[in-house]
Amino acid sequence: DILKEVGEKKQYNQVLVGFALETNNELENAKKKLDSKNADCIILNSLNDKGSGFNVDTNKVTIIDKNRIIELPLKTKVEVANDIVSYIFNTFIKKSSI
Repeated sequence: DILKEVGEKKQYNQVLVGFALETNNELENAKKKLDSKNADCIILNSLNDKGSGFNVDTNKVTIIDKNRIIELPLKTKVEVANDIVSYIFNTFIKKSSI
């Protein structure tokens, strides 16, 4: 379990982002992973959402951190990637560089 091992070695100034592909109890399982892996956030992918997953150019993800849950609408995978990077920068990086 790579995420767990990295989470155990995480330093105070590091940001750990994990991904969870869930099909049942998606939100509950992703929240458990957030805590058990010592991650700063989890990007939840669900195969239950139409237009997301494999063999399509779109995805719908939920960003989960210790304080909030952000459900993103169905977007292109490039847009989703940009949203994830923007979230990480604005939530963790920008704050620490001030």
